[in-house]
Amino acid sequence: MAVEHSTGTSVPAPGDQTRIHNIGYRSYDGPRLGRAYARRSLYSQSLRGAYGLGRSVKSKVLPMLLFVVMCVPAAIMVAVAVATKAKELPLDYTRYAIVMQAVISLYVASQAPQSVSRDLRFKTVPLYFSRLIETADYVRAKFAALASALFVLTAAPLLVLYVGALLAKLDFADQTKGFAQGLVSVALLSLLFAGIGLVIASFTPRRGFGIAAVIAVLTISYGAVSTLQAIADAQGSGDAVPWIGLFSPITLVDGVQSAFLGATAAFPGGVGPSTGEGVVFVLVALGLIAASYGLLMRRYKKVGL
Repeated sequence: MAVEHSTGTSVPAPGDQTRIHNIGYRSYDGPRLGRAYARRSLYSQSLRGAYGLGRSVKSKVLPMLLFVVMCVPAAIMVAVAVATKAKELPLDYTRYAIVMQAVISLYVASQAPQSVSRDLRFKTVPLYFSRLIETADYVRAKFAALASALFVLTAAPLLVLYVGALLAKLDFADQTKGFAQGLVSVALLSLLFAGIGLVIASFTPRRGFGIAAVIAVLTISYGAVSTLQAIADAQGSGDAVPWIGLFSPITLVDGVQSAFLGATAAFPGGVGPSTGEGVVFVLVALGLIAASYGLLMRRYKKVGL
């Protein structure tokens, strides 16, 4: 015969199971910093991320290595100029970025996907837009951050050249003028490359695909344009050489600086666009920057839905 044993505890009624716990949440009574603060924070975080700051050691290796690679040739040129007491630097300020364009392209290819592809992959873009930040704030912050990172990358070696030229006691006025022209050139290059890199990277959540696509666009366009310019020059069609330069970002910047900044063009024969042709180069460069911004706005309006 089974015997039932009482546990001495009673089953609580359904209403007795409800409990209210004070876990310490408090309302926020401080200042509301608004969209401007959110935009600045996103810009700062993106700029730091472009050099791996605030991230793992592994994330710092490539951007810092490329930064060193950009600056080392400038330091060597300065050392040679000081040791030989040269009357001028081995390379003009406006030519430096053109010569080092492969390193710049690699930097854009590595950091543009890092800036936007991860947000697409982990679907965090709608979370940004669920707060005060809007599509325009996100695009402007990302665009400005990558352009600023590129400007730091390209302007730092120019600063090394400038300081070295002054230490070598080269003419102050000439070096200051050349340094200023170089800064204008790399500022345009930074905006143009940042826009192109972000547009390409914004269409894939896979960082590897983004890197490959950016490298392909920048490298293939430059190789194709350089080849066509060489063919045109060899066939005596020198007038077509400047116009062909409109179809590659690096030759586009080269044409602008040779037309308005007194630089020697890297085009075959060393003949760059005239002042009139240079106006077209400027308009195309500014148009590409504006188009990149517009494409990013349209892209993230769809992504943020």
